[in-house]
Amino acid sequence: MSFSDLFGSGEHLRNLSHFASIVNLAAIDGEINEKEEALLRRFARKLDISEEEYSKVMENPKLFPLVGYNSVEKRLERLHDLFRIIYADHDIDEEESELVKRYAIGLGFSSQASEGIIKRSIQIFSGQLSFEDYRYLLEKERA
Repeated sequence: MSFSDLFGSGEHLRNLSHFASIVNLAAIDGEINEKEEALLRRFARKLDISEEEYSKVMENPKLFPLVGYNSVEKRLERLHDLFRIIYADHDIDEEESELVKRYAIGLGFSSQASEGIIKRSIQIFSGQLSFEDYRYLLEKERA
């Protein structure tokens, strides 16, 4: 029985793949902590992952291949989800940083583009925004 026979096709397979990548990131620094587990449960609901699928992914997330996207917006949405799980413990370590770089490339970003996006995302998620960026984001929300 193939992977797609077990879990369907199309968008659901992409969601399952994305969820497995998030689980890989959560587990990279050892045990999945309580905050990470709560976030994983929320992502599972958001991505329409069944309890059975959740258990299978938690057992071995590496069984689920990464699926790329043509839409830049969808890629950024997936990266945003990953950064939320990474920063559940308010920190990003070197292993997580390397994994998210590989994930970004797997999603379809070039190596150069992924480095810039990840660097900027780390600044945003770690609270290192400049005043100009802060003001820009606030003004953009009002527009």
